[in-house]
Amino acid sequence: MLAVDVEKQLGALKLDVKFEAKNGATALFGPSGSGKTSIVNMIAGLVTPDRGAIALDQTVLFDSGAHINVPPHRRRIGYVFQEGRLFPHLSVRQNLDYGRRMSGVPRDDGEFARIVKLLDIGHLLDRRPGRLSGGERQRVAVGRALLMQPKLLLLDEPLASLDAGHKREILPYLVRLRDDAGIPIVYVSHAPAEVGRIATTVVRLDAGRVVAIGGTELLKDAEADIFA
Repeated sequence: MLAVDVEKQLGALKLDVKFEAKNGATALFGPSGSGKTSIVNMIAGLVTPDRGAIALDQTVLFDSGAHINVPPHRRRIGYVFQEGRLFPHLSVRQNLDYGRRMSGVPRDDGEFARIVKLLDIGHLLDRRPGRLSGGERQRVAVGRALLMQPKLLLLDEPLASLDAGHKREILPYLVRLRDDAGIPIVYVSHAPAEVGRIATTVVRLDAGRVVAIGGTELLKDAEADIFA
């Protein structure tokens, strides 16, 4: 389980958030500028909170009072950004293996085969990223993060750069990931129907604060998007 209780001043925005994320997909949902990406960056260790604590299972990742701040590469967290960030000169197979090697995770051919099957990317292994669709690139980015054997997966608006067709293509894989990964997923989005498909818990944010935590019923008053 992930437990977050942090504060951070970011210019005019004061972040003051507290929530927990268990297995399944916890969506950080709110309008642009509400602090969603800054929160996942604090969880990942890319931004340091001013005060508070972050814990993952029994491991304290950050505690301002105890002066604990675990470096990002030691947090065992997989992070998938909006645009995937694959290496263009490497094949899909090499991209998938990169995160595992950089994290010092031993090679596991069985786990590699399981992730490739889960994301349906076996036919892409010898291609370069330039020959992939947007949805395929994001599936490879998710696979690379999972092969690091993370204890937590962060997905920061992974569909934001995709058109409607590619969003529909990748959504079923994200639902499958939610059900099969066996780890907490924190999913950032401002699209209510997208969150409605994926989230098991919704943390609704506004102006840097948590205004509600619950199920997808919290989306009912949000403006519908292209998936509605």
